[in-house]
Amino acid sequence: MQKRFRWNLPIVPIAIALAIAMNSANVAAAGPLLPTFPIGAAAYTVNVDEPDGNPGYVFYTTGLSAAVTVPEQVSALPTAAPANVIVDKSGREVWRYTPPPGQGVSNFRTQLYQGKPVLTWWQGTSNGGHGSGVDYIADDHYRVIETLTPGGGLSSDVHEFRLTPDGHALITSYKEVTADLSPVGGPKNGEMLDCIASVVDVATKKVLFAWDAMQHVPLTDTVMNYGPLATAITTYDPYHMNAISLDPQGNLLISFRGTSTIYDVDAHTGTVDWQLGGKHSSFTMGPGVAFAGQHDAEFADSSTIRLFDNNVEGVVPQGLSSLQWISLDYRRHTATLVRNQTHPAGLVTFATGNAQALPKGDTFASWGTAPHISEVSPSGDLLYDASLPLGTYRAFFDPWTGHPVDRPRLTFTGGSAHAVWNGATGVARWRLLHGDDERNLLPQSVTEWAGIDTTIPAGHAPGSYRIQALDSAGAVVGESDTVRA
Repeated sequence: MQKRFRWNLPIVPIAIALAIAMNSANVAAAGPLLPTFPIGAAAYTVNVDEPDGNPGYVFYTTGLSAAVTVPEQVSALPTAAPANVIVDKSGREVWRYTPPPGQGVSNFRTQLYQGKPVLTWWQGTSNGGHGSGVDYIADDHYRVIETLTPGGGLSSDVHEFRLTPDGHALITSYKEVTADLSPVGGPKNGEMLDCIASVVDVATKKVLFAWDAMQHVPLTDTVMNYGPLATAITTYDPYHMNAISLDPQGNLLISFRGTSTIYDVDAHTGTVDWQLGGKHSSFTMGPGVAFAGQHDAEFADSSTIRLFDNNVEGVVPQGLSSLQWISLDYRRHTATLVRNQTHPAGLVTFATGNAQALPKGDTFASWGTAPHISEVSPSGDLLYDASLPLGTYRAFFDPWTGHPVDRPRLTFTGGSAHAVWNGATGVARWRLLHGDDERNLLPQSVTEWAGIDTTIPAGHAPGSYRIQALDSAGAVVGESDTVRA
């Protein structure tokens, strides 16, 4: 099948810029180089949408994620306003939530809680590469039903908030500690970030298990030695925990960008049962398996791990970023590459990104700081691709049915009516009614739904107006108040 590519890529990947700078003799004199952020399309722009793709909605966040943000740069970027957004595959917005001023959002997705689909996200402030905030759960009416932190004085970090089938939540958090950093080129009594993986019961807020990186992973396993570049944005961050998920036995699979390693951790004792990648891999890495600076590692089945390989060692790119599926042989202790799928545009992603399994074996991905969202078939065909103004930490593709508690809203601008209904998923068309008064309204026009705010030609006739939301069968699923114009 022929693919239709329409790339708009005025992008210089961050990692490439950093690598060039690190090899420059002028860096020491100029001081540490802060990342700049690639700018993509002016708005959500669909480049590829093949009929072979899966049905559903795209879930992502706008603006810069706290997982990568340099706080001083956010206010200077006009496209950096944070929001949770649901769009259909045409890019038409279904729901948008904007947090209070000074706060960001990230890791927005659908999950199951108590057997029902919910929306979840992180909300808080950026600390330069990680975040301090709260995790949220909202129902299909877009009402917040739970908020969560790891407890013990810790804030929820931006990187992971994953719900498990038994009503627990897996949460990342960061804390500043004092440690001997001399083994990695730092001071004897230096400041660094430790990372904690917590398992929290959502209903009771009780912390069931907490795993501390410093207690289990040697500092010398990091690939990011202490220095001006490593401390330019934030406190020295040798581990950088960025994902927690469950393995098939219910233990924790934890990803560290800072060591380019995935750890399988006993959920009762905290013992590291095995590790994949990095300086001390328990598995012999087969051809093409090596990954670096990875994100979003999780099991696809009992012996296959799926991850987003940034392919960036510290700040130096090792090649193109990709979606990887890796098969583990526990008896022979070998790791074999099943899939390694790059983007047709040859993207290099300095940070963030994810790889979500879809039905039919497809993979949905955010390409992180390279501002693209894609769906890729098992054979590597690009089934869907969209460009964003800025990258997004993670993106997900799932079914969703939203039932907003608010009624549709009708407003007028000049000779146009605007049908606004934030969060409604079942609307196919809008019907505009008009009459001398609200008791004598007759259909005037029917307009295809075009997103949260649909413009409807209305003319300038005075009188009373109302809009009705119609589903694909023509049934009324919502109706506004009557408005005089």
